[in-house]
Amino acid sequence: MPTAMPTAMPMAMPMASPDPHHSSLVMLALLLAFAVLHSGGAALRAWGAQRIGERAWRLLFAAVSIPAAVVVIGYFLAHRYDGIRLWNLQDQPWIVPLVWAGTAVSFLFLYPATYNLLEIPAVLKPQVRLYATGIIRVSRHPQAVGQILWCATHLLWIGTSFTLWACFGLIAHHLFAVWNGDRRLANRFGEAFEELKASTSVIPFRAVLDGRQTLVVSEFLRPAQLGIAIAVAVFWWAHRFIGLGATAFSRSGLAHWLG
Repeated sequence: MPTAMPTAMPMAMPMASPDPHHSSLVMLALLLAFAVLHSGGAALRAWGAQRIGERAWRLLFAAVSIPAAVVVIGYFLAHRYDGIRLWNLQDQPWIVPLVWAGTAVSFLFLYPATYNLLEIPAVLKPQVRLYATGIIRVSRHPQAVGQILWCATHLLWIGTSFTLWACFGLIAHHLFAVWNGDRRLANRFGEAFEELKASTSVIPFRAVLDGRQTLVVSEFLRPAQLGIAIAVAVFWWAHRFIGLGATAFSRSGLAHWLG
């Protein structure tokens, strides 16, 4: 779930609960709810597609997942400096280049372009496929790798206990997704997936280093990679509006209800 990249500590903080860890508990609850909706929807895909069709299920899945993700992102932005300040490295000259470089790399894993983009809005009929090229040669679960890297860079930048717990929840969800994803693919593709699993690794570059996999540079030279670079630039530019977004969420009725 990529959201914010480095941004300075806000000038004015939203009103905090008397309990400095209240927002951390709310964040974990929101992440758990999102995980149930998102991973639960993915697990029920075959069942739902049989009943209402692939396109309708994809649209229903998006209609549930996207608003839930917006709530999680909004709450994170509004409360990212809550809790205890564990460290503050934002005045170090090396921190911004490190966080931006790490975040850019995380996007290469988070958005590996191993899917047909037109299937996301169901313009084309969504399909479940096995991918064995490109970023999959590096890691069989690139989104988990990207999320862990994203969390590491943003936790290093923000340095609060709230962000620590948020990252814990995000990483736990993606580690579950590693297990659940392998289980679903094994059930769907059987021996073909077992062959893919044997020739790939979850840990980045492990299969390459032990000889089970070989990197093919041409597989990474795809137009979609330009799209990822543009996305990183857009997020960089949009960081100037993080404060406005956090304030807008903090003033919403949902934010007051969550506390």
